Amino acid sequence: MTTGTLASMLGLAVGIDYALFVVSRYREERAGGHEPSEAAGRAAGTAGSAVVFAGLTVVIALAGLSVVGVPMLTKMGLCAAGAVVVAVLVALTLVPALLGMWPNAVLSRTERKRGALASPGDAPNGGTRWARFVLRRPVTVLLACVTGLGALALPATQLEMGMPGDEAKPTSTTERRAYDALADGFGPGFNGPLTIVVDAKGADDPKRAADAVAEAIGATDGVVSVSPRRFNADGDTALFSAVPATAPNDETTKDLVHTIRAERADLEKDTGATFEVTGSTAMNIDVANALKDALVPYLTVIVLLALLLLMVVFRSLLVPVKAAFGFLLSVLAALGAVVAVFQWGWGAELLGVEQTGPIMSLMPIFLVGIVFGLAMDYEVFLVARMREAYVHGERPAQAVVSGFRHSARVVVAAAAIMIAVFSGFVGSGESMIKTIGFGLAVAVLFDAFVVRMALVPAVLALLGDAAWWLPRRLGKALPRVDVEGSGLISPPARPGSDPADGETRAQEWART
Repeated sequence: MTTGTLASMLGLAVGIDYALFVVSRYREERAGGHEPSEAAGRAAGTAGSAVVFAGLTVVIALAGLSVVGVPMLTKMGLCAAGAVVVAVLVALTLVPALLGMWPNAVLSRTERKRGALASPGDAPNGGTRWARFVLRRPVTVLLACVTGLGALALPATQLEMGMPGDEAKPTSTTERRAYDALADGFGPGFNGPLTIVVDAKGADDPKRAADAVAEAIGATDGVVSVSPRRFNADGDTALFSAVPATAPNDETTKDLVHTIRAERADLEKDTGATFEVTGSTAMNIDVANALKDALVPYLTVIVLLALLLLMVVFRSLLVPVKAAFGFLLSVLAALGAVVAVFQWGWGAELLGVEQTGPIMSLMPIFLVGIVFGLAMDYEVFLVARMREAYVHGERPAQAVVSGFRHSARVVVAAAAIMIAVFSGFVGSGESMIKTIGFGLAVAVLFDAFVVRMALVPAVLALLGDAAWWLPRRLGKALPRVDVEGSGLISPPARPGSDPADGETRAQEWART
C-alpha cells in the first residue's frame, strides 16, 4: 500500500510538471508564428529533450536506492521510478498528440479567436524583474539563502531513525487503541519484546547453558521479564522472549539491544552457548542503523552523479558545483524541518501528528533520492535557457535575465503544483506517507523558490563568464548533449561555433 501510494504521489507530481513544460514551450513556439504541428514538434524536440534528461535523473536516483540493500526500499524506489518513466513517456507522446488534435485548447479565449498567441518579444515580466533585483545585490541574496537554509538544516544533526509502528497511528484506529491498552496494562515494552535464540550445540549441558543465558539476560538493566525457554526436538536450541522496560522506538531500548549483544562473548565463554537477538524490535533497530550508515555514502554518490550529469549537459565546471551545493542545502534544510516537526513536535498538532518520535528509517534516504531528481529537474529547465542565451551571444548577466524571462514562471508554477500534490498526502493516516509528503513539499519549496530562484542567479552573477568555463581536455572527453534542442531553433551565433557545444565564449574568456 505504501509503495503504491508513493509511486502515485511522485508520478502525479512529475507528470503534471513535465506536461506543463511541454505545453509552455508549445505556447512559446505558437507565439513565434509557427503552425500548430510545427510548434508541437519543436516543443517535443526542445522541452521534450529536457524532460527526458530530467526524468532520467529522477529514475537513476530512485533506482539507485536498490544498492542500499534493503528490499522494501528497493521495491519503493523501482516502483516510483516506473511511475516517472510513464510520466516521461506521456509527456513525449500523449501530450504532443493531444496538442495536435486540439491545437488551440491550451490558448486563452482571446488567443483562440486569433488562432495564435501574441509574441511577447523582450518585454519584461515578473521573472526578468526578479532576476534584475538579484543581479543588483548578489552577495546579499547569496548570504541570506545560505544562512537561512543552513539554520533550517541544524535540526538534521539530531536525526534519530526508527520504524514507528502502531503507536504512530491516529488514536481513532483500533491498532493504536490496542497498543495503548497493552502499554497501560503490561508496560510499554510489552509491545516490542526481544526474541532470543540460543545455540547450545557446543555446550556440555545445553539446557543448563540456555537457562544461564536466560538468567543473565533477565538480570540486565532494562529487562522486565523473560519467558520460559522452549527447546527444539534435539534439545540443543532454545527460544525465549525478553520484555524491555521501554517502548520499541525508545532510545533506551536501542541501547538495551546493544548491551545484550555486548554480553554475548562473555556468556559464550562461560556457558559454551551463543545467542542472537532478533524479533521485529531488534530488526527495526538494525535496519535503522544500516540506513543511517548508508545515508552519507548514498548522498555522496548522488552529489557526484549530479556533478557528472550537469557537466555533460551544461559543459561547465562551476555550474554543476553550484547545483550540487544548492541540492545539499535544500535536502538538509528539508531533513531539518522533518526532524523539527515529527521528532521534536514543533507544530506537530497543526499537521495531525499525534505521536512524535524517531523518523521512519526509510524516509531520509528516500527523500534524498527524490529531491535529487526534482532539484535537477528545475536546474535543467531554468539554467538550460540561460546557457542557450549565453552561447548565442548574450553577456552573462543578460543571459540570466533571458533565462528567467522564459523559464521562471513555468518553474514557479510547476513547483507550486508539486508542493500542492505532496501537501495533499500530509493528511494521510500512514506515518511514512505523512512524513514523506511533508518532507517533499518543504524540499521543493526550498529548492525551487530559494535555491533555483535566488541562489542560482546570485552565484551566476558573481561568477560571470567563469560560470560557463570548461577545461579544453575535459570538454573533448565529455559527450555532447543538446538538452534544450537549441540546434532546432536557430543557427550558431558565430561561424564555427556550436550551440550544443557551449565552449566558444567560455574558451574566449579563458584565453583572456
